[in-house]
Amino acid sequence: MNNQVRISASGDEASGRQFAALCWRADSTGGRQILLITSRDTGRWILPKGWPMKGLSPSEAAAQEAWEEAGVTGEAEPEAFGRYSYDKLLRRADALPCEVQVFPLQVQGLAGNFPERRQRRRKWFSPEKAARKVAEPELRDLILAFAAAPGGENDPQD
Repeated sequence: MNNQVRISASGDEASGRQFAALCWRADSTGGRQILLITSRDTGRWILPKGWPMKGLSPSEAAAQEAWEEAGVTGEAEPEAFGRYSYDKLLRRADALPCEVQVFPLQVQGLAGNFPERRQRRRKWFSPEKAARKVAEPELRDLILAFAAAPGGENDPQD
């Protein structure tokens, strides 16, 4: 499966550093559900993510991407839960290795009207199904680790 997206690299994009929001909500059993969105180009399932934004911290940039790409409202955790890597395909057919820091964001609301609503789909998944839907092995592992972390599916205290 080709998990590369065509872009042009300039400025912050050339660094290959991105920030993603791991959008989640509690389900009726106290576990977590994960919100995935489709990429614009290939339609594959991904987390909302993007490049650094001037004036925003990494977690704030992740939350801003969640709003623009998925209509999510909520505040991302200030510390990243983990990272994953993938390659973006550039216009010249060169691959840009990207490292994505992932910030958990408990979803407070989902807007029907948001900037990329006509370009993407969004859907809630169990952590196991979300892990099967994403292409990147490191992201799969991160989603499953998040579900097993305190407050997740396997935490009887929650």
